[in-house]
Amino acid sequence: MGNDLIIPDRLPLLPVKDIVIFPYMIVPIVVGRDKSIMAVDRALSGNRLIMFATQRVVAQPVPNEQADEDVYSVGTVGQLLRMLKQPDGKVKILIHGLKRAIIKNFNSDDGAIMVDVEPFNQIEMPNDYQSEAQMRTVKEQLAQLVNMGKPAYPDFMEMLETIKESDKLADIISSNMGVPIAESQALLETNSPMERLKKISEHFKRELAIIEVQQKIATETRGGMDKNQREYYLREQLKAIHKELGEDEDIAADVDDYGKKIAEAKMPENVEKEARKQLRRLTTMHNDSSESSVVRTYLDWLVELPWSKHSRGRLDMKRAQRILDEDHYGMEEIKERILDYLVVRKLKKNMKSPILCLVGPPGVGKTSLGRSIARAIGREFVRISLGGVRDEAEVRGHRRTYIGALPGKIIQGLKTAGASNPVFMLDEIDKLGTDVRGDPSSALLEVLDPVQNAAFVDHYINLPFDLSNVMFIATANILDPIPAPLRDRMEIIRLAGYTEEEKLAIAEKYIVPRQLEETGLDTFNVSITKKALMELISGYTREAGLRKLEQMVGTVCRKVGREIVEKKRDRKKNEVVEKDLLRYLGHRQVQDVYIFQKPRYPWYSSQTRHNTRRASEK
Repeated sequence: MGNDLIIPDRLPLLPVKDIVIFPYMIVPIVVGRDKSIMAVDRALSGNRLIMFATQRVVAQPVPNEQADEDVYSVGTVGQLLRMLKQPDGKVKILIHGLKRAIIKNFNSDDGAIMVDVEPFNQIEMPNDYQSEAQMRTVKEQLAQLVNMGKPAYPDFMEMLETIKESDKLADIISSNMGVPIAESQALLETNSPMERLKKISEHFKRELAIIEVQQKIATETRGGMDKNQREYYLREQLKAIHKELGEDEDIAADVDDYGKKIAEAKMPENVEKEARKQLRRLTTMHNDSSESSVVRTYLDWLVELPWSKHSRGRLDMKRAQRILDEDHYGMEEIKERILDYLVVRKLKKNMKSPILCLVGPPGVGKTSLGRSIARAIGREFVRISLGGVRDEAEVRGHRRTYIGALPGKIIQGLKTAGASNPVFMLDEIDKLGTDVRGDPSSALLEVLDPVQNAAFVDHYINLPFDLSNVMFIATANILDPIPAPLRDRMEIIRLAGYTEEEKLAIAEKYIVPRQLEETGLDTFNVSITKKALMELISGYTREAGLRKLEQMVGTVCRKVGREIVEKKRDRKKNEVVEKDLLRYLGHRQVQDVYIFQKPRYPWYSSQTRHNTRRASEK
């Protein structure tokens, strides 16, 4: 049978799933549906011819024998070559596709689906040069695909060389292309062999392009895998070498640990590159060598610095105002300045932090004000004391040329804060010294310059660190010792001393409750009268700040506590009055108040008064 086959008008229909039967195609099929098995029986009882049509919907359990939309109308008439019944009731058949046909009507006969068919009109193509050229193109494309890894049956290419008819070549290649059902059905329904060959050629072009991309990806992936495998092999060799040399077997674990920390630190690209370079150096060093210790310390600093960690902060005006008022009495100018900073920060997110300098006498609350500012804006607080610093390396760091070198105080403070935008207090900036080891005030010029500190380079780290988000607050007692270039980079805010009324309010609100709590007297309801506090302020302290006053209040609290423990004071009478100060603190410590006063106490003799006057005159 072949092209000369005469197709009967009616044939049994065998719907197939997931496959399109082409002429010249020999394929085994397993039949399990009752109607399909009956169709096979009808074909075997006759001329062994059967109509194969592909289902449109694969999930359709049994095609409706009256609905032609369930199967494609164009199919292939095939011949049953063999039939084998299986134990589970299914039938396995071997078929041979012969010729295209068109389904016209559906009928039913004893359970089998019968269809009326008519021949498919196919255009006959002469074997001219154009046909031969198209056939050769398709064969060459298929050969390239096979060479690039596309699976094919053994001797398939040799068999194709023997085919000279374009329609036969198109059908045989179509049946072995492995294309989707819709595309295969479109090839089956194309009546021109030349058009079928063109469609096959277009499909092969797409396949060649896809395979080339796949091979490129596979090559790149394999190259990466080969590199990883080579590195793994070299690392294992290095481990063996270290083991033979008696070095620490945990050096590889340390290297892996540093690698994870570097990845988690989220460093800038240039910093991570340097860290990876130092890590590679570490793998080649003896674990107990001094250079290994230097590299490990350097890596520890790199991974622990807050390169990408920020305090989120709170830009809440009312909260900031409340915190500043809770922590400090008065100081309206500095509070207004902080609130102005918050307003600008809220309007412009990427603004540079200001550099404030709080100038005032000792004890007026400069350092504690810095803590309050940090709490008000929701940032970390770190403080370093610059009093007596004479070495420039204390600010800019030591160069990594010897064991024991460390970064400067700025980098150390940032590591302590754990964030790249803390409130950083430079305490006692007016007490910086200068000697042969350099000028620390000159090193601070870069730190406190808003234009330059975005790329501050510490000599130890030797990599730029962004300080533009740090809010620097410097403190000083006087401005004269501060060099003019350094003063110009700071906004000066003066804190004057407190009046007696302000001291009294601060003592009642802050100092007395704090000292009662620190001495454990808050549970005994101890209190100090207002007159006693005024006597402490005017007769025992005459400073601009509050440090001496707090010391005196602490002394009074400790004396009261001792009397309570020794039962020399009635627990119900825990109010400290003015006359108690003589017993606790002795005579008044401000000398000039006694020159024109009469003796208030028996021990205040004329000789004592004479000595007091002489001391005052001197």
